[in-house]
Amino acid sequence: MYEPKPDPMVARDLVGYGEFPPDPGWPGGASIAVNFNLNVEGGGEATLVNGDDGSEGMLNDIGVGTKPGQRSPLVESVFEFGSRRGAWRVLDIFRDFSVQVSVLAVARALEQNPELAKAFVQRGHEIVSHGYRWIDYADVAEEVERQHIQRAIDVLTRLTGMRPVGWMTGRPGPNTRRLLVEAGGFLYDRDSLADELPYWLRVGDRPHLVIPYSYEANDNRFNENSGFSTGDDFFSYMRDAFDVLRREGQKGSPKLLSIGLHDRLIGRPGRCTGLIRLLDHMRSFEDVWFCRGVDIAEHWRGRFPQS
Repeated sequence: MYEPKPDPMVARDLVGYGEFPPDPGWPGGASIAVNFNLNVEGGGEATLVNGDDGSEGMLNDIGVGTKPGQRSPLVESVFEFGSRRGAWRVLDIFRDFSVQVSVLAVARALEQNPELAKAFVQRGHEIVSHGYRWIDYADVAEEVERQHIQRAIDVLTRLTGMRPVGWMTGRPGPNTRRLLVEAGGFLYDRDSLADELPYWLRVGDRPHLVIPYSYEANDNRFNENSGFSTGDDFFSYMRDAFDVLRREGQKGSPKLLSIGLHDRLIGRPGRCTGLIRLLDHMRSFEDVWFCRGVDIAEHWRGRFPQS
C-alpha cells in the first residue's frame, strides 16, 4: 500500500500574516517604520591574511572574482575604503538628518578600527552582530560556528561596552538560528527576507523574534552596476518603496521598510547623493518612525508578547 512521505515543505511558513497583517501600532501612529542598516565588513572578508584559502569575490564592487591561494590587493583596498572613509561619510549624513541606524558590524572588521566602533556608540547607533567573519556559514562546522558566535559577542562587547542584542549573519547556515537561541541574550535576528513585519517563531521550545532584512531595498545593487549605476537610481527605487509602504500605512496597514547599506558602496561621493535625497524626502513627512532594530524588537515584544 502506498504511503506518502512527509512533506518537508510543511516545516516552512508560506502563509505568514495572510491578507490582513496585524497593526504594529508604530510609535506616534506612524504610517511607516524606516530602519537603515549600515554593513561594516572590511577586514572580516575572505583573504589569506585571515587564514582563508583565497580572496573575496562577493560584493567587492570591482568585478574581481575569488583568487584561490592569492591575496588581491585591489579587492582588499575596496574594503579598506569602507572602513577608512566611506563609513565616516555615511555617519555624517545620518548625523545631518538626525537619524540613528543599526550598524551590522562584523566583529573581525570592527576590532581593526576601534575608533569607528567608538563613534557608532557615541552617536547613538545600535551595534548588531554581523558575525565574527563575513563568510558563508552554510558549510562551516557547527562547533566552529558556535565558537564564532561567542567570539563575536565577546569582541563587540569589549569594543562598545555593551553586549549586542541583535544578530544578522547575512549568509546563515542550517544551524545558525538554533545556535543563536542556545547562546542566549539576543532579542532578535535579521536572517530572513520573508516579510515586511517582524514575526515570532519557535526554536525548540523557545519563542524567537525575527525582524526581516532586505537584499532588494539595498545598495548591493551598486555592485558592478547590477541595478544601480547612479545615486539617482538608488534614490528613485528607495523613494518608490517608501511611498508605496507609507500609502499602505495611511490606509491602515503600516509596514517596516528595512534598507541595507554598505560603507564601501553608498559611501562613495557619487552614490551618497542618493541617500541624501532619500533622507530629505523621508524627513518631509511627519508620519515616519526612524528606528533601530532594537527599537523595533522592544516595541514588538511589548505589543505582541510571547511566552
